[in-house]
Amino acid sequence: MQPHPHIILGIDPGTLVMGYGLIAVNKNSLSLVEMGVLQLSKKENHAERLHLIYKKMDSLMKLHRPAAVAIEAPFFGKNVQSMLKLGRAQGVAIAAAMMGGLEAIEYAPRKIKQSVTGRGNATKEQVWQMLQHILKFEDDVRFMDATDAVAVALCHHLQNRVAEIKKQETTKKIILPKTASKKSNNWDAFITNNPGRVKK
Repeated sequence: MQPHPHIILGIDPGTLVMGYGLIAVNKNSLSLVEMGVLQLSKKENHAERLHLIYKKMDSLMKLHRPAAVAIEAPFFGKNVQSMLKLGRAQGVAIAAAMMGGLEAIEYAPRKIKQSVTGRGNATKEQVWQMLQHILKFEDDVRFMDATDAVAVALCHHLQNRVAEIKKQETTKKIILPKTASKKSNNWDAFITNNPGRVKK
């Protein structure tokens, strides 16, 4: 029986455009399930934009039933108002994930680029090319804004794999029994327990 793939939903929250991407992990194979963008600029009311983000998150989770949600953490800018609005968008995405029974894991932009390309300062185009190489999908400029969302989903998978490998290596280490402690301690214990057998 074919095992169900592990679906990861990646989100790049924004106040004008929200990118989303879903990847499927099936043992050692990776594939792209869906990616796209939610255009929010047509709505002038910020509350309405937040509502659209929640509704989109909810529909994606109900349709694909992801096992994990990964979100790109906002970088710190100089425009306080923009940062406030971006933080709200991110908060709504996190709340939607929690309402769906999932924890939203955040990753910094540099961490995402480092995980996917090996370079924390990689360009958007370099990330896009690496995603195409790993996930085997065709080039389509319409989905360029979804690059970061797909990348954060892949980053989450790679970080989990690294953690699993480290855990396996730890369990393989040989733990010496307490009786195999330092020789000096063993000798002192022998003298204490057998005073008549030690020649002075």
